[in-house]
Amino acid sequence: MGNVFVSVKDLDLLKQHDYKWIDARFNLQNPTEGISLYNENHIENAVYWDLVKDLSDMQKNAGRHPMPDKEQLKSLFEQSGLQQDQFILVYDQGGAPFATRAWWMLQYGGFKNVKVVQEGYQALKYAGFKTTNEKTVTETTHLAINWQDHLYTNREGVKAIVDGKVKRTLLDARANVRYRGEQETIDRVAGHIPGALNYDWEQLKEKGYLAPNETLLDIVSKNEPITVYCGSGVTASPLFAVLKEMDYENVQLYTGSFSDWITKYDVEKG
Repeated sequence: MGNVFVSVKDLDLLKQHDYKWIDARFNLQNPTEGISLYNENHIENAVYWDLVKDLSDMQKNAGRHPMPDKEQLKSLFEQSGLQQDQFILVYDQGGAPFATRAWWMLQYGGFKNVKVVQEGYQALKYAGFKTTNEKTVTETTHLAINWQDHLYTNREGVKAIVDGKVKRTLLDARANVRYRGEQETIDRVAGHIPGALNYDWEQLKEKGYLAPNETLLDIVSKNEPITVYCGSGVTASPLFAVLKEMDYENVQLYTGSFSDWITKYDVEKG
Protein backbone atom coordinates (compact mmCIF):
# COMPACT_ATOMS: atom_id res chain seq x y z
CA MET A 1 0.00 0.00 0.00
CA GLY A 2 1.50 3.34 -1.07
CA ASN A 3 1.34 6.81 0.41
CA VAL A 4 -1.73 7.74 -1.62
CA PHE A 5 -3.13 4.87 -3.67
CA VAL A 6 -4.46 1.47 -2.72
CA SER A 7 -5.33 -1.29 -5.16
CA VAL A 8 -8.65 -3.08 -4.82
CA LYS A 9 -6.82 -6.38 -4.41
CA ASP A 10 -5.21 -5.04 -1.22
CA LEU A 11 -8.55 -4.23 0.43
CA ASP A 12 -10.34 -6.68 2.71
CA LEU A 13 -13.95 -7.45 1.78
CA LEU A 14 -14.66 -8.41 5.37
CA LYS A 15 -13.66 -4.93 6.53
CA GLN A 16 -15.99 -3.02 4.20
CA HIS A 17 -17.92 -1.56 7.13
CA ASP A 18 -14.73 -0.58 8.95
CA TYR A 19 -13.78 1.70 6.08
CA LYS A 20 -15.25 5.17 5.59
CA TRP A 21 -16.16 5.53 1.89
CA ILE A 22 -16.32 8.70 -0.21
CA ASP A 23 -17.72 8.57 -3.75
CA ALA A 24 -16.21 11.38 -5.85
CA ARG A 25 -17.36 10.35 -9.33
CA PHE A 26 -17.90 13.29 -11.68
CA ASN A 27 -17.85 14.29 -15.34
CA LEU A 28 -16.61 17.76 -16.30
CA GLN A 29 -18.67 17.60 -19.52
CA ASN A 30 -21.82 16.53 -17.68
CA PRO A 31 -21.82 17.89 -14.11
CA THR A 32 -24.90 15.93 -13.00
CA GLU A 33 -23.51 12.55 -14.07
CA GLY A 34 -21.65 11.89 -10.81
CA ILE A 35 -24.63 12.29 -8.50
CA SER A 36 -26.77 10.32 -10.95
CA LEU A 37 -24.29 7.44 -10.84
CA TYR A 38 -24.24 7.62 -7.05
CA ASN A 39 -28.04 7.54 -6.85
CA GLU A 40 -28.08 4.60 -9.24
CA ASN A 41 -25.56 2.58 -7.25
CA HIS A 42 -22.60 3.17 -4.94
CA ILE A 43 -20.49 1.34 -2.39
CA GLU A 44 -22.62 0.69 0.68
CA ASN A 45 -22.17 3.45 3.31
CA ALA A 46 -20.40 5.80 0.86
CA VAL A 47 -21.15 9.52 1.04
CA TYR A 48 -21.08 11.55 -2.18
CA TRP A 49 -18.81 14.58 -2.68
CA ASP A 50 -19.63 16.67 -5.72
CA LEU A 51 -16.73 18.47 -7.42
CA VAL A 52 -18.78 21.64 -7.96
CA LYS A 53 -21.06 21.69 -4.92
CA ASP A 54 -18.73 20.29 -2.26
CA LEU A 55 -15.13 20.52 -3.45
CA SER A 56 -15.35 24.01 -4.98
CA ASP A 57 -16.87 27.35 -3.99
CA MET A 58 -18.39 28.61 -7.20
CA GLN A 59 -19.36 31.92 -5.56
CA LYS A 60 -15.70 32.97 -5.50
CA ASN A 61 -13.85 34.67 -8.32
CA ALA A 62 -10.71 32.53 -8.09
CA GLY A 63 -10.59 30.29 -11.15
CA ARG A 64 -13.08 27.78 -12.54
CA HIS A 65 -13.16 25.54 -9.46
CA PRO A 66 -12.30 27.88 -6.57
CA MET A 67 -10.99 26.60 -3.26
CA PRO A 68 -13.67 26.31 -0.54
CA ASP A 69 -12.78 28.12 2.68
CA LYS A 70 -11.92 26.27 5.86
CA GLU A 71 -15.37 26.62 7.40
CA GLN A 72 -17.00 25.13 4.30
CA LEU A 73 -14.60 22.19 4.32
CA LYS A 74 -14.98 21.65 8.05
CA SER A 75 -18.74 21.52 7.58
CA LEU A 76 -18.36 19.02 4.70
CA PHE A 77 -16.12 16.78 6.80
CA GLU A 78 -18.46 16.91 9.78
CA GLN A 79 -21.69 16.47 7.79
CA SER A 80 -20.05 13.44 6.16
CA GLY A 81 -19.51 11.90 9.58
CA LEU A 82 -15.73 11.82 9.33
CA GLN A 83 -13.38 11.14 12.23
CA GLN A 84 -9.69 12.12 12.07
CA ASP A 85 -8.44 8.61 12.89
CA GLN A 86 -10.68 6.69 10.46
CA PHE A 87 -9.37 4.73 7.49
CA ILE A 88 -11.00 6.68 4.64
CA LEU A 89 -11.25 5.35 1.08
CA VAL A 90 -12.05 7.69 -1.81
CA TYR A 91 -13.04 6.43 -5.24
CA ASP A 92 -14.16 7.84 -8.57
CA GLN A 93 -14.50 6.09 -11.93
CA GLY A 94 -10.76 5.34 -12.02
CA GLY A 95 -8.10 7.23 -13.98
CA ALA A 96 -9.90 10.51 -13.19
CA PRO A 97 -8.89 13.58 -11.16
CA PHE A 98 -11.88 13.69 -8.81
CA ALA A 99 -10.90 11.22 -6.09
CA THR A 100 -7.49 12.89 -5.86
CA ARG A 101 -9.19 16.29 -5.53
CA ALA A 102 -11.18 14.94 -2.57
CA TRP A 103 -8.07 13.22 -1.19
CA TRP A 104 -6.13 16.50 -1.39
CA MET A 105 -8.85 18.36 0.52
CA LEU A 106 -8.60 15.73 3.24
CA GLN A 107 -4.81 16.09 3.31
CA TYR A 108 -5.28 19.82 3.69
CA GLY A 109 -7.64 19.07 6.59
CA GLY A 110 -4.99 17.00 8.35
CA PHE A 111 -6.52 13.55 7.82
CA LYS A 112 -3.63 11.08 7.88
CA ASN A 113 -5.29 7.79 6.96
CA VAL A 114 -6.83 8.39 3.52
CA LYS A 115 -6.27 6.37 0.36
CA VAL A 116 -7.50 6.69 -3.22
CA VAL A 117 -8.85 3.43 -4.66
CA GLN A 118 -6.67 3.21 -7.74
CA GLU A 119 -8.96 1.30 -10.09
CA GLY A 120 -12.21 3.05 -9.16
CA TYR A 121 -15.82 2.07 -8.59
CA GLN A 122 -16.36 -0.74 -11.10
CA ALA A 123 -13.33 -2.65 -9.82
CA LEU A 124 -14.68 -2.41 -6.26
CA LYS A 125 -18.04 -3.69 -7.43
CA TYR A 126 -16.50 -6.58 -9.39
CA ALA A 127 -14.35 -7.47 -6.37
CA GLY A 128 -17.52 -8.06 -4.37
CA PHE A 129 -17.83 -4.94 -2.23
CA LYS A 130 -21.49 -4.43 -1.40
CA THR A 131 -23.35 -1.73 -3.32
CA THR A 132 -26.68 -0.01 -2.81
CA ASN A 133 -28.85 2.75 -4.24
CA GLU A 134 -29.87 3.98 -0.80
CA LYS A 135 -28.45 7.31 0.29
CA THR A 136 -26.07 6.96 3.20
CA VAL A 137 -27.29 8.51 6.45
CA THR A 138 -24.44 9.89 8.53
CA GLU A 139 -24.17 11.15 12.07
CA THR A 140 -22.59 14.61 12.22
CA THR A 141 -19.21 14.71 13.93
CA HIS A 142 -17.35 17.58 15.61
CA LEU A 143 -13.76 17.98 14.53
CA ALA A 144 -10.76 19.95 15.75
CA ILE A 145 -8.95 20.32 12.45
CA ASN A 146 -5.20 20.77 12.10
CA TRP A 147 -5.05 22.57 8.76
CA GLN A 148 -2.00 21.81 6.62
CA ASP A 149 -1.58 25.26 5.11
CA HIS A 150 1.77 24.40 3.51
CA LEU A 151 -0.05 22.16 1.00
CA TYR A 152 -1.97 25.11 -0.50
CA THR A 153 -1.06 28.36 -2.20
CA ASN A 154 -2.99 31.19 -3.83
CA ARG A 155 -2.34 33.62 -6.67
CA GLU A 156 -0.11 35.91 -4.64
CA GLY A 157 1.91 32.96 -3.41
CA VAL A 158 2.56 31.97 -7.02
CA LYS A 159 3.41 35.58 -7.94
CA ALA A 160 6.13 35.47 -5.29
CA ILE A 161 7.56 32.38 -7.03
CA VAL A 162 7.40 34.03 -10.47
CA ASP A 163 9.11 37.15 -9.09
CA GLY A 164 11.90 35.06 -7.58
CA LYS A 165 11.03 35.96 -4.00
CA VAL A 166 10.23 32.34 -3.16
CA LYS A 167 12.28 29.46 -4.58
CA ARG A 168 9.87 26.80 -5.85
CA THR A 169 9.41 24.99 -9.16
CA LEU A 170 6.07 25.60 -10.88
CA LEU A 171 4.74 22.49 -12.62
CA ASP A 172 1.84 22.78 -15.10
CA ALA A 173 -0.30 19.61 -15.36
CA ARG A 174 -2.10 20.54 -18.60
CA ALA A 175 -1.55 19.12 -22.08
CA ASN A 176 1.59 20.44 -23.77
CA VAL A 177 -0.35 22.25 -26.53
CA ARG A 178 -2.16 24.28 -23.87
CA TYR A 179 1.01 24.86 -21.87
CA ARG A 180 2.78 26.15 -24.98
CA GLY A 181 -0.17 28.38 -25.87
CA GLU A 182 -0.74 26.65 -29.21
CA GLN A 183 -4.30 25.58 -28.41
CA GLU A 184 -6.73 26.95 -25.85
CA THR A 185 -10.41 26.10 -25.92
CA ILE A 186 -11.29 26.83 -22.29
CA ASP A 187 -9.49 29.92 -20.97
CA ARG A 188 -9.61 33.35 -22.60
CA VAL A 189 -5.80 33.59 -22.62
CA ALA A 190 -3.36 30.97 -23.92
CA GLY A 191 0.03 30.08 -22.48
CA HIS A 192 1.39 29.26 -19.03
CA ILE A 193 2.48 30.92 -15.82
CA PRO A 194 5.96 32.41 -16.41
CA GLY A 195 8.79 30.03 -15.59
CA ALA A 196 6.60 26.94 -15.20
CA LEU A 197 7.65 23.50 -16.40
CA ASN A 198 5.14 21.06 -17.92
CA TYR A 199 4.07 17.49 -17.20
CA ASP A 200 0.75 16.41 -18.69
CA TRP A 201 -1.23 14.60 -15.99
CA GLU A 202 -2.63 12.22 -18.62
CA GLN A 203 0.82 10.58 -18.72
CA LEU A 204 0.08 9.28 -15.23
CA LYS A 205 -2.57 6.88 -16.56
CA GLU A 206 -1.50 3.24 -16.76
CA LYS A 207 -4.04 0.56 -17.75
CA GLY A 208 -6.74 3.20 -17.26
CA TYR A 209 -5.81 4.28 -13.76
CA LEU A 210 -3.37 6.65 -12.07
CA ALA A 211 0.08 5.32 -11.25
CA PRO A 212 3.62 6.61 -10.60
CA ASN A 213 5.65 7.39 -13.70
CA GLU A 214 9.45 7.51 -13.58
CA THR A 215 9.53 10.14 -16.35
CA LEU A 216 8.54 12.67 -13.68
CA LEU A 217 12.10 12.37 -12.39
CA ASP A 218 13.32 13.83 -15.70
CA ILE A 219 11.31 16.99 -15.07
CA VAL A 220 11.56 17.60 -11.31
CA SER A 221 13.84 16.12 -8.65
CA LYS A 222 12.62 14.82 -5.31
CA ASN A 223 14.54 17.40 -3.30
CA GLU A 224 13.09 20.53 -4.93
CA PRO A 225 10.00 22.37 -3.63
CA ILE A 226 7.22 22.04 -6.23
CA THR A 227 3.97 23.94 -6.78
CA VAL A 228 1.56 22.19 -9.15
CA TYR A 229 -1.27 23.80 -11.09
CA CYS A 230 -3.47 23.12 -14.13
CA GLY A 231 -6.38 24.99 -15.71
CA SER A 232 -8.76 25.07 -12.77
CA GLY A 233 -6.99 23.18 -9.99
CA VAL A 234 -8.71 19.84 -10.64
CA THR A 235 -6.32 17.91 -12.91
CA ALA A 236 -3.34 19.19 -10.92
CA SER A 237 -4.52 17.01 -8.01
CA PRO A 238 -3.55 13.68 -9.68
CA LEU A 239 -0.10 15.12 -10.34
CA PHE A 240 0.17 16.24 -6.70
CA ALA A 241 -0.99 12.79 -5.55
CA VAL A 242 1.45 10.87 -7.73
CA LEU A 243 4.35 13.09 -6.64
CA LYS A 244 3.47 12.22 -3.03
CA GLU A 245 3.14 8.55 -3.96
CA MET A 246 6.69 8.78 -5.34
CA ASP A 247 7.96 10.31 -2.08
CA TYR A 248 8.36 13.89 -3.25
CA GLU A 249 8.28 15.69 0.08
CA ASN A 250 7.68 19.38 -0.57
CA VAL A 251 4.66 19.72 -2.87
CA GLN A 252 1.83 22.23 -2.80
CA LEU A 253 -1.23 22.88 -4.98
CA TYR A 254 -2.28 26.19 -6.52
CA THR A 255 -6.00 25.49 -6.52
CA GLY A 256 -6.90 28.64 -8.46
CA SER A 257 -4.50 27.56 -11.20
CA PHE A 258 -4.19 29.13 -14.67
CA SER A 259 -7.82 30.28 -14.85
CA ASP A 260 -7.21 32.32 -11.68
CA TRP A 261 -3.71 33.54 -12.61
CA ILE A 262 -4.86 35.14 -15.87
CA THR A 263 -7.40 37.33 -14.08
CA LYS A 264 -4.50 39.49 -12.91
CA TYR A 265 -1.12 38.50 -14.35
CA ASP A 266 0.70 37.91 -17.64
CA VAL A 267 1.58 34.58 -19.23
CA GLU A 268 4.38 33.02 -21.24
CA LYS A 269 4.10 31.08 -24.48
CA GLY A 270 6.28 28.47 -26.09
